Amino acid sequence: MKHLLGRLAAEVRATAGGLPTTYWYLWTGTLVNRLGSFVVPFLALYLTRERGFRVEEAGLVVSLHGAGGVLAGLVGGTLADRVGRRTTLVAGLWLGSAAMLSLGFARATWHISLSAFLLGLLGELYRPAVSAAIADIVRPEDRPRAYGLLYWVVNVGFSIALPLAGLASRFGFLALFVADACTTFVYGAIVWWKVPETRPTRAQRDAEPAHRLPSLAPFQDGVFLSFALPVLLTAIIFSQSNVTLPLDLTAQGMSTATFGTVLAVNGVLVVLLQPFAGRMMGRMRRASALAWASGLTGLGFGLHALGANPALATLAVVVWTLGEIAQSPVGSAVVADLAPPDQRGTYQGAYYMMWALSACLAPSLGSWVLGRHGGYALWGSCLAVGLFAAGWHLAVADARRRRLDTLRLTRPEVSAALD
Repeated sequence: MKHLLGRLAAEVRATAGGLPTTYWYLWTGTLVNRLGSFVVPFLALYLTRERGFRVEEAGLVVSLHGAGGVLAGLVGGTLADRVGRRTTLVAGLWLGSAAMLSLGFARATWHISLSAFLLGLLGELYRPAVSAAIADIVRPEDRPRAYGLLYWVVNVGFSIALPLAGLASRFGFLALFVADACTTFVYGAIVWWKVPETRPTRAQRDAEPAHRLPSLAPFQDGVFLSFALPVLLTAIIFSQSNVTLPLDLTAQGMSTATFGTVLAVNGVLVVLLQPFAGRMMGRMRRASALAWASGLTGLGFGLHALGANPALATLAVVVWTLGEIAQSPVGSAVVADLAPPDQRGTYQGAYYMMWALSACLAPSLGSWVLGRHGGYALWGSCLAVGLFAAGWHLAVADARRRRLDTLRLTRPEVSAALD
């Protein structure tokens, strides 16, 4: 273990070399925020156990949170391009902190539902701005490792926060909401204090054609859509970890604390393996990495059909975590290459929308399948959808390859990575 940790530290240092100071403030704020990210993974359990919601009702409330996140991708991406990355980051983080407190103190069903929606909308505004800021300040060849390292630190925080949340939930859920709100507010303070505006200058923006509706531009881009739709399918599978997975495993007798420990394996593996994955993914075509990501995600969730035995559940988590590791350094880097400089926030917002839309659709779809047809049907469907998405990624790779080859002739910020 000591040797592994030494290699991990060396790999992280090698991966981190050459990234700008502003990036590290964003990285630090992300770590602080994730250390207090207690609420969303346990939201369905909170609603069913503390507020007496039925499974279907809890699924709908979590879907409202996801619906807010879908709008956050559109609004946050557009604001990042129009008013700037810094303003969008600070406003989103501080408003999201207020929405978290509102949800924690809500008791009436309408108040819980409205607060969940606002938390999704306001609390997720910052995400497209972070990704756009990284594309602004990091050299094209360094973007995959910058995004990978950011995702790595997300999981450092996740691996610490999730078991703590499972244990702290025994003493009341309100403390989780307050802690989550506080760390989100601190992230906004770090940005306000140390992160300058990174949006390209007006001259650089004016060099690109204007769009009346920049928030819709990615959805008029066929190459982007052909990349984003299989990402959406994969994200719908992955989002089952937030709602139907805890409901199914705890219904079969797994305790909340055990579930938190099993799910924390996801974060621990990403922490241990993600720094090494960047180098391996760099030797693969990005379409192949995306196909592996979808296939392993589907296979891992399919293995949850084996039951609630902690060892078997952990095996399943290991498999779908490998899919997550393959996805994380590739997706945002592809989007950064496809996006014009004046629409980086918009394109990153559209990419984030795929994940937010999955958070909106997955709870209702998954809880419906689980409630009507049982766990075998749900996890078998995850396997089938994952394999279908993997084939889709491979089928559309040539069109994206041709687009990027053309863009490289006129835009030096497009990376040389193979698709």
